[in-house]
Amino acid sequence: MRIGELSRRTGVSVPTIKFYVREGLLPAGELTSPNQASYGEAHVRRLRLIRALLDVGGLSVAGIRDVLVAVDEPERPVHKVLGVVASRMLPSFDHEPGAGIEEARKKVAELVAERGWHAYPENPAGEALATALAALEDVGHGDFREVLGAYADAAERVAQADVEYVAHHVAREEVVESAVVGTVIGDAIFAAMRRLAQVDASDRIFGRAT
Repeated sequence: MRIGELSRRTGVSVPTIKFYVREGLLPAGELTSPNQASYGEAHVRRLRLIRALLDVGGLSVAGIRDVLVAVDEPERPVHKVLGVVASRMLPSFDHEPGAGIEEARKKVAELVAERGWHAYPENPAGEALATALAALEDVGHGDFREVLGAYADAAERVAQADVEYVAHHVAREEVVESAVVGTVIGDAIFAAMRRLAQVDASDRIFGRAT
């Protein structure tokens, strides 16, 4: 197919497709003449993946490039690819961690050990959690740590569902893309469902009482 058809099928404008090619996010089409290139189904899949990472995941172009490099390495285990995706989707904090960061890191290490998770507390996700806990302490809500167990229970159930979904795919390309898209879109789905559940919980606890 030509670039115009690729644009129509994916909803991505021609200039944007050319930008993705220049930035190395999308492979160039196969030249059929000096001024024409042909694109295939692989380009459609890759464009849809890029848009999911950008529009839903909120990743930067540089972050998407890192993810796609990992996706395109056939020898890299799927869980390593997921690690790259997760590290690019972690929240960033504009301020330096306060004095409580070391205590928060210890709490994260204890949580990982207690849950028996096969993860290192010092990985980017663990550090992000520690930074968030330290921030809670800084603003006077350190007691929020009391609900970490409930959060961990929910995280385990959602993570198990994520991995079981991915495990149903056989071809590595499908597994990797499913894992990446599932992580990105799954985060958005979980956040939205949490907000809905919070509205319900707030109504049951506060709304009806008033």
